[in-house]
Amino acid sequence: MYARRVPLTVLQERTEPPERSDGPGQGFGDALAPKRMYIDTYGCQMNEHDSQRMVSLMAAEGYLPTDHPEEADLIVLNSCSVREKAEQKLRSRAGALKYLKKARPDLVLAVGGCVAQQEGKRLASRIPHADVVFGPDHLHRLPEFVDRVRGGQRVLETDFMERAEYVFPPVEEFGPRRVTAYVNVMKGCDRFCSFCIVPYTRGREVSRPAQDIVDEVRRLADHGTVEVVLLGQTVNSYGKKRRDGQIPFHELLARVAEIPGIRRVRFTSPHPSDFSDGQILAFRDLPELCPHMHLPVQSGSSRVLKTMRRGYTRERYLEVVDRLREVAPQVALGTDIIVGFPGETEEDFEQTLTLLDRVRYHSAYSFAYSERVGTRALRIEPAVPPEVRFERLRILQAKQEEITQAHLRAMVGQRYEVLIEGPSRTDPSRVTGRTGQNRPVHVDGAHAPGTFLTVEITEAFKHSLYGRPVAGA
Repeated sequence: MYARRVPLTVLQERTEPPERSDGPGQGFGDALAPKRMYIDTYGCQMNEHDSQRMVSLMAAEGYLPTDHPEEADLIVLNSCSVREKAEQKLRSRAGALKYLKKARPDLVLAVGGCVAQQEGKRLASRIPHADVVFGPDHLHRLPEFVDRVRGGQRVLETDFMERAEYVFPPVEEFGPRRVTAYVNVMKGCDRFCSFCIVPYTRGREVSRPAQDIVDEVRRLADHGTVEVVLLGQTVNSYGKKRRDGQIPFHELLARVAEIPGIRRVRFTSPHPSDFSDGQILAFRDLPELCPHMHLPVQSGSSRVLKTMRRGYTRERYLEVVDRLREVAPQVALGTDIIVGFPGETEEDFEQTLTLLDRVRYHSAYSFAYSERVGTRALRIEPAVPPEVRFERLRILQAKQEEITQAHLRAMVGQRYEVLIEGPSRTDPSRVTGRTGQNRPVHVDGAHAPGTFLTVEITEAFKHSLYGRPVAGA
């Protein structure tokens, strides 16, 4: 639903505006030409979902998505501040679009997301050709912002909204069905981990009324969606305050799972401190809840976890893992890990390695610590030298790669239900889908997206599998 990113080299090499590809009589100045929207999305699943919401909002205004920025009447750069040097990368991408703004003054360039929220006026001054700079809280106002720009204004909106005023615009369906859809159940975070910028860029926790979520999922199911992913910064803290029509998170999972047409439910990303017995037992009691969970740990050392302000110890984290595997042994676990955090010793790092051996994650997103302006971690000493951080990252990733490969090889010869998502990106004679454990599987043949196949795994690759449909299954 949102456009792929176009390499900057392509944008920078062009010195003249391209001819528009809308067909005869539909050039730049033709009022009858369809309006088009290009979104450059980078970052987490939350950003991907935000881009889907913006596409839906602008589709209601008559905008069609395009993969080509030179065709667009509206370009949105949806930024993320999780990775290092995010602002510089954003400015580089925005700078590569100057030629379009110069050639087409009617083009609207909007910069949104966490970097826009974090930098605000400073970003607006550094990207003077941006017509709109807005934070995630104001996403639902994008159509209004575009209208204001058309009326001659420049827009800067990066203030946080009051909880009672916050709007969760649903992703309405325009165009082809989506097999899998993301649904926001909450926004923001109250945790304030010492390394994290999220509470400062997405604000405090706000949960949606349960009925709004159920209604949105029902609309998606009516349009052909068969799998939904419930999203939140700390998604399993949903409903903790029991107000505004909220219910406990495990009850929300049950209500979503019972909607006709929904055959798979996932959620991401939970916080280890917020797990209740009800949430864990949901993996046993709800057949629709996929046997897969991304459970960030960040470090295997209780001392480092305390410095990170994570709110749990290594022992408490392992209690959640063990309890989960007790009731649902088939659940595949993923995680996030930071190495080289300020003050991390060799002993601390070794405890992270032993955690990998203990938990045997199916996958892990791992990073060398990088500084974030405005976070408490900047004041923590001593800093770990960059070369040590990256060497620890290399060691950790090599260990996790061995574990991942062992998991994949163990799946060969086994049968799994695979949800087909679409054509393979590398082989047109194949389609690609995922198991309930979130493993990509390639299958020969022309199977329609949304099809469920029972597949026998015959080969394991580096990060995916190949399987053959089981006849009669």
